[in-house]
Amino acid sequence: MLFPTTLVGSYPQPEWLIDRKKLAGRFPPRVRARELWRIPDALLAEAQDDATLLAIRAQEEAGLDIITDGEIRRESYSNRFATALEGVDIDNPGTALDRSGHPNPVPRIVGKIRRKHAVEIEDLKFLRAHTKKAVKMTVSMDYAVAVNEEIRDLFAAGADIVQIDEPYMQARPEKARRYGLAALNRALEGVGGTTAVHICFGYAAVIHSRPSGYSFLSELSGCSCNQVSIETAQSNLDCAVLKALPGKKIILGVIDLNDMAVETPQTVAARHGGGNAADGRRSHPPRPAFRRPGKHHRRTRLRDEVPAPRGGVRENEGNGRGREAHAHRAAAQGTRGSPRVATPTPVSLWLGWPSGGMGRAFLIRWKGNAL
Repeated sequence: MLFPTTLVGSYPQPEWLIDRKKLAGRFPPRVRARELWRIPDALLAEAQDDATLLAIRAQEEAGLDIITDGEIRRESYSNRFATALEGVDIDNPGTALDRSGHPNPVPRIVGKIRRKHAVEIEDLKFLRAHTKKAVKMTVSMDYAVAVNEEIRDLFAAGADIVQIDEPYMQARPEKARRYGLAALNRALEGVGGTTAVHICFGYAAVIHSRPSGYSFLSELSGCSCNQVSIETAQSNLDCAVLKALPGKKIILGVIDLNDMAVETPQTVAARHGGGNAADGRRSHPPRPAFRRPGKHHRRTRLRDEVPAPRGGVRENEGNGRGREAHAHRAAAQGTRGSPRVATPTPVSLWLGWPSGGMGRAFLIRWKGNAL
C-alpha cells in the first residue's frame, strides 16, 4: 500500500519574502514580528500569495499526497492565530519563558478572549483553489472555544484535515495533565472532519537537546482527535510507546532536521517501520516543519529532485550527479521481530536543501505491503 505523505505544516519562505537572518537570530515570535518581512505592507499580501503558490507546486512536484499552504503567511506557527483574537494586547506584550527557558514576548490577556473573525479561511480557499489533492490546515492551540470555531469554519470551507499544533503539552506536562486534555477536547467538540493533534520537542534549530521519550503522549489516547502527529527521528524515539495510543492513526515524523546528512532510504524505512509496527496500525510519515530552512529555495531546484521513471531516483542534476540511481529496497522490521511492512520501495524521492542553512528536509514517499 501507499503511505500518504504530507508536511507537518510549514515550508521555507523564500529569501525575497522574509529576512532569514533576522528569523534565525531570534526565538520563534509569539507576538507580531512585521520586521521580518522584506516586502512593503502594500504589496505583502500579493507576495505571500505568490510564495504560497510556489510552496503548493513544490509539494505537488515532490509527490506529496496531502498539501498544506506551507504557513507562508505566518511569522511562526502560532502567532497568526493568537494575535488575531479579541482580548489580547499585542502592542504591550507580556513575557513568558519559552521551552528553552528564555524569556519571550507573548500576547498579554486584557479581557475576555473571543474570535473576532475567521483567521485562516482565506488561506484555505487559496490553497483549495490551487490544488486538486487533499488539503490540510493547521491551527495553533489557543483559547479552546476560539479554536473550535475556527476548525468548524475550516471544515465548512473545504478542509480535508485540520491539525491542532500543541507542542507545549510536551514542554509543560504537569499543566497539560491538569487541564490540557480537557482544553483539546473542547477545541474539537462537535467537529465532524478528520482531525489531528501535533506534538513535538520544538524547532531543531533552537532546541538541540532532545529527551528520549515524551513526557505527555499516552494521555492523548483520551483526546477526541483522529490522528496524532509526533516527532521521532531527532530523539531516536522508541516507537513501541505508540501502543499507548490505541485507535489513533499515527502521523510519524521520520526526518532529523538537526542532522545535515541526507537520510538513506534504509534509514527512513527503519524509522517508518518501527512506527508502523507498534501495534500493526498503518501510519502516515509526514515531513517536519521547515520554518528555518536552507538557502536553496528555488522552484527549479525542486524540479530537479522529481523522481525518475520506473522507480528510479533522479539525483540533482545541478550538483554534477545528473544520473539515475536505482531505487533502494529495504525491509522494515517490526518490534520484537514481527514484520509489519514488507520491502518498501521509494517511489518518489526527495526535495531538499543541502548544507548552508539552518535546516533541510527530504520528502520521501514509500510503497509497501502491510502484513
